[in-house]
Formats: sequence, C-alpha cells, structure tokens
Amino acid sequence: MTIPAPAPSDRTVAALRTDAPGVAAADLEPLLAQHRRELTGYCYRMLGSAFDAEDAVQETLLRAWKGAGGFQGRSSLRSWLYRIATNVCLTAIETRGRRARPMDLSASAWEPVEASLAARQPEDTWLEPMVDSRVLPAAGDPADVAVARESIRLAFVAALQHLPPRQRAVLILRDVLRWRAEEVAGLLETSTASVNSALQRARATLSSRPDVDPEAVTGAREADLDAGHRDLLERYVRAFESYDMDAFVALLAEDVTQNMPPFEMWLSGPRDVVRWMVGPGRACRGSRLVRADVNGSPAFAQYKPGGPDGALAPWALHVLELRDGRIRRITSFLDTRLFAHFGLPPELPPHPPSSPPTR
Repeated sequence: MTIPAPAPSDRTVAALRTDAPGVAAADLEPLLAQHRRELTGYCYRMLGSAFDAEDAVQETLLRAWKGAGGFQGRSSLRSWLYRIATNVCLTAIETRGRRARPMDLSASAWEPVEASLAARQPEDTWLEPMVDSRVLPAAGDPADVAVARESIRLAFVAALQHLPPRQRAVLILRDVLRWRAEEVAGLLETSTASVNSALQRARATLSSRPDVDPEAVTGAREADLDAGHRDLLERYVRAFESYDMDAFVALLAEDVTQNMPPFEMWLSGPRDVVRWMVGPGRACRGSRLVRADVNGSPAFAQYKPGGPDGALAPWALHVLELRDGRIRRITSFLDTRLFAHFGLPPELPPHPPSSPPTR
C-alpha cells in the first residue's frame, strides 16, 4: 500500500520546532496523531504483537515529541517518524526476540492431550493478532487496501518473523509501503546497494514459506477479499454454535490445522480437530460467536458458558484462514485480554430459555 508522504509545510516545520515563538504544544499532537494508524501497522508487522506494536508507537510519538526541536524539516514528518519507529522496533526485537506460531516450535501433537496442554509458553512467545481497524486504511484505492490486508495476514506476519530484523524492515518498507530504495537507505543509514541486496534475500526467504503468496503482497495480483465466502462463514457459525460436528467437518480442508496459543499443541487434519472439540474442547458447547475483522481475515470472538448469572464469558478469538472454499487454518488465541483491547463486549447475555444450545 502506498500512503502519500505529506510535504513538510511551513506549519509542520514550525509546529515541530518547540522553541519557535508562539507555537502551542497542542499544535504538535494532531500532526503526530494523524500517522498513528500507519505506524501501528508498520510496528505490528515488525514485532508480531498488537500490544508490543502499540507500545512501540507510543514510544515513537513520545520520542518525536521530546525531539521535535531537533527536526530541521529536511525530510517529511512521516519519514522522520518512520526512522524513529524503526529504531524502536529494532531495539525491541533485540531485547525480546521474534514471535512464533506453535507450528514453528514442534511437530503436531495429539497424544497425550494432557501433556500437550501442559506445554504452555509465556505470552511473549507467540504471534498475536491485530484488529483491522487499527492498522488498515479507512479508505483508498481498493487494490491498495487489498494489498494492505494481505500484508497483515497471520501467515505473512509469521513469515516476517523469520527474517533478520533489518531485512524485515527493508521488505516492509519496500514491498508493503512502496518506499524507494534510496529512501529506505537514508532511513537505515546504509547504501542503496545494501538495501537491494537485503530485499532480495528477504524475498527469497518469504518465497520458501508454504503459507505465503509473495505476489499477493507485492501487488502482482489483486488479493482475494473473501467476497465469495459469506455462506461458508455463516455455516461455520451455525455448526460451531450448535456443535454439529458433521456440519463442522464438512467445512474443513483436508490439510486443516488448528493451533491455540499459549499452548504449544497444534492439530492437523479434520479428524484430530473434531476429536479435540468433542474431547477436551467439549466445554465450548453452548458458545456464541461474534464476528470480528482481524489480520485481514474473518474472525470470531467466542463467548462460552460460565460467566456470572449465566452470562457467556470471553474465551477465545478465532482467526480463520480460507482456501478454495474451505477452512484451512484455525488459530484460536486464548488470551482474553484481547477482548477489551479490541473493544469487544466483556460478556454476552445467556441463551434465551426458548432457544437453548443444541448438542
């Protein structure tokens, strides 16, 4: 996606010089805030975590605020903010390491289930989801919006985590944000040749990832907006809420996988997914799903029985990856902090007595 860089107007430069006479501090806030959404998207792709990305953006804007007096207007405000954000992200990666998916850490597991569930990693191990509204443009050219959506899909963000940090920054800036090589070289304080070499290596790494379509991200083809999957998603909701496993398994691809961070366990194939749902996952009977748009993909917030006074309580955020009219991957984020963070309801009312959940 290309977001035009605003030319540094006299007002922009003057507002950023905190020692300029007659300039109120309040003038700086809207100038910085207008870049929050795109910076959040950039930091999310770099860090693979919604929480870390928003912390990084806060740090970026704080540093910009404190350092505004040193901004001379030689580049656009946007470029200056990206330079700060890149440094913040590179430091965070060095400190915390990369985010992963369960499939990156182990072979698929089913037996024994209890032992699999005991393999629980800290929260900062896992790739985290990001709600679309915080990172995707509210409007713009449909093709650009489609490319932006592809670039936040879980498979793509997970693949980015396998790149060395500076290669990661180069690929995002060049292929997602469409910066010129010389612009990226200036931001990273390196040569254009080094940028082009890093981009070539990063593309080669991504091309080797089975779940990533580089052409969708680079804009060589128009990304699928899932317009033909509405019926599939409606059937998914009906099957899950009624816990009809025959209907549910009919929606799954033969190579479907399911993973459930923060557990290392992941499942492969419709048989094991359904065995899980009617075995350890049977407490999900009677749940309700609320649609959400997460990582450029259809997603559902699951509320299951067990809340106070019969209410349905937050349980998981399911992000679906679709292919050829089937569900290929289900990522169930068992982190209820995400509900409040993404503005989802804290609970749902109990099922009406006249329409109890079925088997």
